[in-house]
Amino acid sequence: MWNIIAWILVGGLAGWLASVIMKTDKSMGIGANIGVGVLGALIGGFVMNLIGKSGFSGFNIWSFIVALVGALILLAIAKAIKK
Repeated sequence: MWNIIAWILVGGLAGWLASVIMKTDKSMGIGANIGVGVLGALIGGFVMNLIGKSGFSGFNIWSFIVALVGALILLAIAKAIKK
């Protein structure tokens, strides 16, 4: 149960910060930010595993960075497809 809450909290924060960095914040709501952050955590975990690092591991700064990197990748792909 706590893992799900951690994913939502870290994902929401990472998704929101990624949307601010990528300048898509005005077109996204809280649900989209959480979704982008959670998907970003999955993408970031996959990328980190490819380079030999650990992925999302709970409610800590490393997991936030992993989710943020993944969310940035996801938003960059979405912007490229949208154009």
